Amino acid sequence: MPTPKASATALFVLALCFVLSVIGRGMGESFTVFLLPISQHFGWDRSQVISIYSIAALAGGFASPFVGRLFDKSGPRIVYCFGLSMLGCAFFTAAFASKLWQFQISLGLCVGLGMSCIGIVPNSIMLGRWFGRKLPTAMAIVYSAMGGGVLILVPTSQLLIDRFGWQKSYEIFGYGAVLLIAGLLLLPWRTLAGGSPAINTARHDPMEGGWTLLAAMRHHAFWALFSAFFFTALGMYAVSAQVVAYLVDVGFPPLQAATAWGFSGVVLVIGMLSISWLDGLFGRLRSIILSYALSIIGIGMLWLLQATPNIWLLAGFIASFGSTMGSRGPLITATALKIYRGKRVGTIFGTISIGSGLGAALGAWSGGFLHDLTGSYDALLLFALASVVLGMIPFLTVRLLRE
Repeated sequence: MPTPKASATALFVLALCFVLSVIGRGMGESFTVFLLPISQHFGWDRSQVISIYSIAALAGGFASPFVGRLFDKSGPRIVYCFGLSMLGCAFFTAAFASKLWQFQISLGLCVGLGMSCIGIVPNSIMLGRWFGRKLPTAMAIVYSAMGGGVLILVPTSQLLIDRFGWQKSYEIFGYGAVLLIAGLLLLPWRTLAGGSPAINTARHDPMEGGWTLLAAMRHHAFWALFSAFFFTALGMYAVSAQVVAYLVDVGFPPLQAATAWGFSGVVLVIGMLSISWLDGLFGRLRSIILSYALSIIGIGMLWLLQATPNIWLLAGFIASFGSTMGSRGPLITATALKIYRGKRVGTIFGTISIGSGLGAALGAWSGGFLHDLTGSYDALLLFALASVVLGMIPFLTVRLLRE
């Protein structure tokens, strides 16, 4: 039974992870708003500019096991401060960049690394040290911060661009990252990184210290989790990276398009918590099928917007697709942390998370490529639909993912 002090510290850790997730996700997703002004400023086509977003997702994904290992070795303070430093440097550089490769290094490579260092991998490990049986709920709350990031920073980015231009907006983001580093350095990291005594005492299982990365990679659940992350991210990011530009192309004003997609953050929070609640009420399989069904319905509504761009269809798309952005993540993460306990959990979960980063990168790039290749969004949406269906298959075929 945790003491009142331990419970209060656990809630503080939850709030900290939530805020960092809001910042990381929001700054990453804000690129969907910067896409059009950057491409118009330099005269680059959609696939060239979206390559920046793809590199960020790819860098974040491949950095995940190294971030996990750094967390295992050096603790959260080093990881979080390094991540915010990378974001600050990236945004200051982007404000003065003029070549595509400069954007690919700053907003691509550096933002990807920075987001990974303040994102799901370190936050999941932190929560795992403080929450026992309530870990899925805690993970759902932190994953819902993705919605908060989209809700706050996507429309804010559009307002900043309208007021100051995209270059000055990136400068403002850079100064914000510097201020956050100063705040993090003041926290009591020895206490926060130590974890709950009750949970640390309970975690002496036969595999403690025994799960190595190679052993985990030979376990069938590892690749099932990897595949679920990969294909789901492939389909969802093919859509989300293009959605603001898509809505503008079908006739919505830029600020309305950005604000509408920003409101997906509200329904995302509801979706995250609802799926976790339904998981406890009806079981993993039914809640997962419902989640994927809503994603598929949302893609269908987005396709219909080309023919009849109206606010009701837009609201339906935001409610269905938006509510399932990342809704599978808390369940996948909690399952991975439950199976692969031990001293190397950061490295193992980080490697599994490569699937999400790789899928997001390939999905974002494929969406831009298919749009440029065909001159329409039909092939993109069909590709996204097929990928989402493939993402559901591991849950249907591997029992451990449903427990």
